[in-house]
Amino acid sequence: MYAVIGAGPMGLATARNLSKHGLEFVGYELHDDVGGLWDIDNPHSTVYDSAHLISSKGMTEFREFPMDGAVATYPHHSELKRYFRAYADHFDLYRHYRFGCRVMSVTPAQGRWRVVSERAGEREERVFDGVLIASGTLHTPNRPALPGSFDGELLHANGYRHASLFDNKRVLIVGCGNSACDMAVDAVHRARRVDLSVRRGYYFLPKFIGGRPADAIGGKLKLPRRLKQWLDARLIRMIVGKPSDYGLPDPDYRMYESHPVVNSLVLHHLGHGDITARPAIASVAGDTVTFSDGGQAKYDLILMATGYQLDYPFIDRALLNWQGDAPRLYLNVFHPRHDTLFMMGMIEAAGLGWEGRNEQAELVALYLKARQQNHPAARALDEIKRVRAGVGLDGGYRYLDVPRMAYYVHKDSYRAALAGHARALRRPPQ
Repeated sequence: MYAVIGAGPMGLATARNLSKHGLEFVGYELHDDVGGLWDIDNPHSTVYDSAHLISSKGMTEFREFPMDGAVATYPHHSELKRYFRAYADHFDLYRHYRFGCRVMSVTPAQGRWRVVSERAGEREERVFDGVLIASGTLHTPNRPALPGSFDGELLHANGYRHASLFDNKRVLIVGCGNSACDMAVDAVHRARRVDLSVRRGYYFLPKFIGGRPADAIGGKLKLPRRLKQWLDARLIRMIVGKPSDYGLPDPDYRMYESHPVVNSLVLHHLGHGDITARPAIASVAGDTVTFSDGGQAKYDLILMATGYQLDYPFIDRALLNWQGDAPRLYLNVFHPRHDTLFMMGMIEAAGLGWEGRNEQAELVALYLKARQQNHPAARALDEIKRVRAGVGLDGGYRYLDVPRMAYYVHKDSYRAALAGHARALRRPPQ
């Protein structure tokens, strides 16, 4: 019997594959339904009213459970909430889950794992053969300290829900990731003014090129890495220009070496003067912010769109082989020493989608099944993960040394590694 923690997209993919391969499990979910952060009614969700997928549905959906044809190319979060509930219904996953149940601790128990949970004020303790942690990566806000004291409203992006927050306010949004840019666009029609404080350069991608979703174009012809980086960067520059054309810093790294921003509306509003680009904050005093270029402005609201930290509060970091900004695991999932402890979905990659995560979940299910059968491929994988834990699959890309990229992989390299191990585990033992 195994424990699955979480009922978001990764938790559901994990549950589906355990069920598919005949492995018994119990699911734990803090909210009262499935969907994870894509259920805005979940008090632990970080989505906001205007949130949509930044990847197209065809590149994101589970292959064995396509989204309805009537769903938009870039679905609204409400469509995704319905999608995950339908997925859980279709694969009969609800019956496995204990909803409204908080996992308090996960600890070793003589070769197994003790899970202590709390539900409706009552604690329960169970011992499992293995634990699959699929509780997500976007829960704990990264809150860098402001250099000074701000007298206005200070909020992290995880607390943002509706554009009414911006009504008649002078707004400074700190950060330039996908959420920061979405929120800046939301603020344009409600706020007295909108400024965007940006420390480094980003690549900006449109959602559509020639009427087709941008992430569905190309890919059939495999180009050398450096040629692809150069060619795609030139194409994007032809379509949207350089960030500096809009007052933003240009990236000092090659394309695909950090997560891109998929948002052309923010550039539209920067170009129209609806949003003003600002550099990094140098100091804050009262309602006045001074920037690194010496410029100053007064604000009523500072919204910190400064990302999230990996956080699994129910398990000791030492048990996760945590080093630096993230656990060091093989394929971001297999622990080098604990053969029955798995980090599900602790992965980012451009274009990986939920299907790539489903492949990860199926590999873990195949491995657990093979371990029960004492399959030689499972033993071989045990040896590989002990040696290669923390060795990145970056495909030769020099990813930026920032926390967000600590668990980033190259999609094609990652999926090829998953597929190779899955083939070995499926072969009849000799």
